[in-house]
Amino acid sequence: MFLMGLGALLVLGGVLYMARTAIWRGSLSGPDSSRPVRGTLEPPRRSLRFLGLATNWPGILLMVIGAILLVSGSGF
Repeated sequence: MFLMGLGALLVLGGVLYMARTAIWRGSLSGPDSSRPVRGTLEPPRRSLRFLGLATNWPGILLMVIGAILLVSGSGF
């Protein structure tokens, strides 16, 4: 029972980590920022690289470990 609870928490933590990474990775000089927008090197829109494995590996690792704990906990 403990392993399943811990696994569920790890899966939820991994999902929340990945959501936080995707939400907070916005443009720093957008129209809603407090400083004026001048010539910037940032792309005009976000690419899909923020969904890649390089930025989300901690969240994916948490979800995999949680899934393993959920499966092993259900076997007892």
